Amino acid sequence: MSEYAGKTLLFVGGGMEALPGIEKARELGLHVVVSDMNPQAPGLQAADGRLIASTYDVGATLTEARRYNREVRPIDGVMCLATDVPLTVAAVAADLGLPGIPVEVAARAMDKLAMKEKFATDGVSIPWFSAVESAEHLQTLVKERGLPLVLKPVDSRGGRGVQRLTPEVNLVSAYERAIVQSPGGRVMVEQYLPGPQISTESIVLDGICHTPGFADRNYEFIDRYAPHFIENGGTMPSFLPGEARESVRDLVQKAATSLGVTRGVVKGDMVLSDGKPYVIELAARLSGGWFCTHEIPLNVGVDLVLAMIRLSLGLSVEEKALQPQFEQGVALRLIFPEPGRVIAIEGENTARALPGIAMVRLTVNPGDIVRLPTDSNASAGLVIAVADNREEAIRRAEKAVNAITVKTEGL
Repeated sequence: MSEYAGKTLLFVGGGMEALPGIEKARELGLHVVVSDMNPQAPGLQAADGRLIASTYDVGATLTEARRYNREVRPIDGVMCLATDVPLTVAAVAADLGLPGIPVEVAARAMDKLAMKEKFATDGVSIPWFSAVESAEHLQTLVKERGLPLVLKPVDSRGGRGVQRLTPEVNLVSAYERAIVQSPGGRVMVEQYLPGPQISTESIVLDGICHTPGFADRNYEFIDRYAPHFIENGGTMPSFLPGEARESVRDLVQKAATSLGVTRGVVKGDMVLSDGKPYVIELAARLSGGWFCTHEIPLNVGVDLVLAMIRLSLGLSVEEKALQPQFEQGVALRLIFPEPGRVIAIEGENTARALPGIAMVRLTVNPGDIVRLPTDSNASAGLVIAVADNREEAIRRAEKAVNAITVKTEGL
């Protein structure tokens, strides 16, 4: 009998990017329950059981999970994918006695200020940072520290409200843009560190980080869409030499230990500045942006989604399953049309037919409104390309993006 037979797994969040994990779990023979506030969420349509509750509403999700566990069938595991809700997941796990990270660890992972304070206490390399109490306080900090700095909401996600402060940025307006994106009305500022930024993804087993996910983040539009940080993709393998990669992985290990994750997943946003790695943020969840579902498996053949499904059910994960099986080039590039109303989309089939194209996904349709990007969710679509090496993967991805035209007209 399969070790998955008869088991029930709850996914908190049923968005499109969670769908590959939900489908994988069902293919394993699991009974899959999905919670989401949107009854039309793709994950809900693919699930065996459906709970209607906001992923960010811990109480509502707990109520629905308890009911399902009591009245329908016992829940054996809970996880999330491409949704920044580790606190909701941890609360359900704690309440139902399931495997998971401690609630206090999940809460710290969702509070950028508390996370940085813990890192500072434990000697984890991070940029200088400070809480910001008001626009006037921000102006004082800028006078004391100088520019550039990075302003961000303490408890937001997806790059919402994050801005690079330079001399031409109005600090009062920047503060207002940041605080409106914070559910708790809290803002912080930190030193801007120049240098290549890296996305990592690790599975932690018995306190040891295994980090097969390692990508260079692409910020070629950082000036075009200033002051907002608009990432337009990522590339694997990294251009960094082996010694630099190891220094980043070592810092991920130190940060995961400080955060308190000893069994689970950590997703790192890192920067290498003047040859030294720093932690920008560390999330206690599987990533979005197709990183863990597509890019990492294409790059090194490691299935972090399967590993997390097993951990969530209390099943073992072998270290060898987290070691790279091969290495090939992977490039993801986002599509940013001119702002306006979409009147036509051309070239999608042409892009799909190009060599090495693993994914083409458009997220807009004629009639939709495209606005000037202010966060990482503002693209009109993406392509993922694969090749024998990173340079050819980049070339293929850029060729596919250039083949697609999203025509817009002014509003």
